Amino acid sequence: MTADDAPDVALRAEAIGYSYGDRVAAEDVTFDIASGEILGFLGPNGAGKSTTMKMLTGQLVPRTGVIDILGMRMPKQREEIQARIGVCFEEKNLYPSLTARENLKFFAQLFGVEGFGADALLERVGLKGRGGERVSGFSKGMQQRLMVGRALVNRPDVLFLDEPTDGLDPVSARAVRAIIKEEAERGAAVLLTTHDMHEADALSDRVAFINDGRILALDSPESLKLRHGRRAVKLRFRNGDAVEEEVVALDAAAGEQLRSLVSRDGLLTIHTEEATLEDVFVEFAGRRLE
Repeated sequence: MTADDAPDVALRAEAIGYSYGDRVAAEDVTFDIASGEILGFLGPNGAGKSTTMKMLTGQLVPRTGVIDILGMRMPKQREEIQARIGVCFEEKNLYPSLTARENLKFFAQLFGVEGFGADALLERVGLKGRGGERVSGFSKGMQQRLMVGRALVNRPDVLFLDEPTDGLDPVSARAVRAIIKEEAERGAAVLLTTHDMHEADALSDRVAFINDGRILALDSPESLKLRHGRRAVKLRFRNGDAVEEEVVALDAAAGEQLRSLVSRDGLLTIHTEEATLEDVFVEFAGRRLE
């Protein structure tokens, strides 16, 4: 790939940090996101994800470091940047006394979007026919879908999504994931935080592990799993009325051990076990995401 072929960098954070008094919430956080790329931002509660998102979206001013978004400097050019980004935070901050349609139209007016079609966007997020209902009567899942829709009102060039499928049933969650992929295919840079490792693995071009305010690793899910994960083979045997399992790590001694196990009576199944992003995160952070 030549320099001309390289994707445009839509967002770059360089050594940014923030502290709440004496407590360091983020330190030396450095990464970038290309246009059309989905970056999964993974870490447990209190790891620094929300603080980093707030710095990137202009809600907090970094104590250290530099943020460039779409060729502009945050927070110096906050208003220009915020006109071209979409944000869906985990906290529901809709207007409950307004209808779903009125919520979207209000934000379209704030962004100066002309010819805005609220009903088309409501249908896209699975709320067809509900536009005239007040948000106060919506379930948590319906509010979450409306939050996702609101983040798309201005066709953002950079999209910040904090737990976008939280509270959704499997069908709705699948639909939201499809929307996220569509937005990236359209050319938006997407920063996605999630506790769902399957979601991060399926959606992200790259993932960043953050813990105690620092990024521990940043690479594609596949590269991280191959480089740091533990691959194994699981065999299940029938032993009378019970079913037993044997797990063999795929290392230099695996061949002889597998030959011995395969020759045992009562063999039911053999499955390979690939490392998960959760496994890799535990290796880096020494703790699980929950």
